[in-house]
Formats: sequence, structure tokens, C-alpha cells
Amino acid sequence: PETLAAEAREASDFLKALGHEGRLLMLYHLCERDHTVTELEQLIMSRQAAVSQQLARLRHEKLVTTRRDGNQIIYSLADPKVREMIAVIQRLFRGA
Repeated sequence: PETLAAEAREASDFLKALGHEGRLLMLYHLCERDHTVTELEQLIMSRQAAVSQQLARLRHEKLVTTRRDGNQIIYSLADPKVREMIAVIQRLFRGA
């Protein structure tokens, strides 16, 4: 029972992190390839401040990771569960 509760808590936290349209869109794009903040801003048509705030949440949840290339910060997926979950979401909701 304790492990089931811990599993449910972990899954709930994971789903909450995905439960925002902007974050979900960013993760869709990061499933395709790594991106800079500027690229993500353009892809999801959102302000830099909003994109940075959502990326901070994804970093906090350990779903994305960063690396520096000169003065650019490049984001990539950190958790393989994200790619699997995005594939499930796309299968369930594409063309729905």
C-alpha cells in the first residue's frame, strides 16, 4: 500500500507538470530535437518570460535538462518517460 501511494504521488506530480498547454507544447518539440529558449518561444508563439517560467518548472520536475553552447542555453529531455507519454498523448488525441 505504501509503495502504491508513493507511485501514485510520483505519477500525479509527473502529470501535473504535463498538465499545462505551453509546457506540453514545449515537450512535444523537445521530443523532436533539442531547442534553445528562443527557438521554443518562436515554436509555441509565447513571450520569453513565459517560456522561461515554464522551462524552470520542467527543470524543477527533472523532465528537461540544459547545456550551454556559448551564450545559448539548449534544452533537452531528461526523462525517457516524457517521450513515452507524449507518444501516448499524440496517439490518443491526434485527429480527435
